[in-house]
Amino acid sequence: MISQELEKKVLFYRRDFHKHPETAWSEFRTASLIAEYLYKMGYKDLLFGSSIFDFTSVMGRPDEDIIDHHVETAIRQGAIKEWIDKMERHPGVMAILDTKRSGPTVALRFDLDAVDITETKDPAHRPVKEGFASVHDGAMHACGHDGHAAMGLGIAELIIEHSNSLTGTYKLIFQPAEEGVRGAKAMADKGILDDCDYFIAVHLGMSHPTGKVTAGAQGFLCTTKFDVRYTGVSAHAGAAPENGRNALLAACAAALNMHAIAPHGKGISRINVGVLQAGEGRNVVPPNAFMKVETRGATEEIETYMYSRAREIIDGAAKMYGVESVVYETGAATTARSSNKIVDIIANEAVKVDGITEIEKTAAAEGSDDATWMMKRVQNLGGQATYIIVGSNLTAGHHNKYFDFDERSLFIGVDLIFKTLQAIAKNGARS
Repeated sequence: MISQELEKKVLFYRRDFHKHPETAWSEFRTASLIAEYLYKMGYKDLLFGSSIFDFTSVMGRPDEDIIDHHVETAIRQGAIKEWIDKMERHPGVMAILDTKRSGPTVALRFDLDAVDITETKDPAHRPVKEGFASVHDGAMHACGHDGHAAMGLGIAELIIEHSNSLTGTYKLIFQPAEEGVRGAKAMADKGILDDCDYFIAVHLGMSHPTGKVTAGAQGFLCTTKFDVRYTGVSAHAGAAPENGRNALLAACAAALNMHAIAPHGKGISRINVGVLQAGEGRNVVPPNAFMKVETRGATEEIETYMYSRAREIIDGAAKMYGVESVVYETGAATTARSSNKIVDIIANEAVKVDGITEIEKTAAAEGSDDATWMMKRVQNLGGQATYIIVGSNLTAGHHNKYFDFDERSLFIGVDLIFKTLQAIAKNGARS
């Protein structure tokens, strides 16, 4: 059980992050405050920017003028400029604590970003009622990442407090841009995990009630996120429609036919056209169209099939309507399975945690998460990796404007993960 004082801090962190949500690649306020908290705890080895990101692997980052806007907003709302200046316009931070005693290197990933939706103004909604609802229209912590970041800070404080009894090295990774699976690959490709014996990621909720924990999620779907832009030719829709090239119809044809891709016989396959915008006026042949699309598959083979077929359809629709098409990949994730050894450790420690009433070793993951890039990087180099699900009673599903979670689950997660770290320190490095 963690102390009441630490519970209050974790709760404060969560509610402050919830009130000031920042979407993917704009988490400057969140990351700068986390850096400040970590530094004041005693973490002097803080890394940012090109020290933790391979900039060539960054996906789906906004244009620089949008980054400017987010930096300015963050500073206006309490961000710490000195830490932002170290980030090289890529928000995120990694703290390292070396105990100077021989032992394993353990990395923990906590995501920071909010979802691109507007939080409800319903006065019955707890964040509204208690004064910590989002102050930004179009941005809301509707997935629990505010809680993940808060848990990360709680765990960081426990590591510092108990550092004399721990062994090895701890890396706390506060990652931007998990939504749209855009941030983790650039961190994995940088090599910051290459010396790690263990890696842990965590997620709240995911259809599990408060008190239930899963030691290792399995079966994440591989995914590719991409935008499509069609460019045609405008013309007067009444006087000279034959002179036009209709980008809207090309996009519609592509959208319908992508949703008709045959499912793969070897496992789950998914596709979704989430956004379609087109046209300029009622009497104008539409010269432009834009789509946001994602494909998913249970394996890399299935995902490659889905994405390849989608690209063929996009190109075919362009040819059919005489327009040009461009595809921009904006995010990607792979699949991963949690490692048996660390799953067993977590399950064994979970019985010691107050508030945990149900323990399962493995369960199917919901959807995709770019922590899979980090998991596979560690596993491919001989380490152990897992993705913990900490159950939490939800007021609405993930990515819903009424989303909120049971804050008791934060304390369960902090206690469970820290007990796991203590057990790993006793068990030693990978075997």
